[in-house]
Amino acid sequence: MPKKKVFALRLDEDVYAAVERWAADEFRSTNGQLEWIISKALKDSRRVANQVVESSDETGKQ
Repeated sequence: MPKKKVFALRLDEDVYAAVERWAADEFRSTNGQLEWIISKALKDSRRVANQVVESSDETGKQ
């Protein structure tokens, strides 16, 4: 399993609440949802190789 970087993230309360609801809809944790959103954005913008994103996207829903 790849190492994960821990850092603080400040979000507007409304944004956090929206991500929390979205995560619940997808049966993910809020942290897992944020990882998925970031990985998808990186993949869609071709800023990282698909293989890198897929290996870090193990938090996806099952």
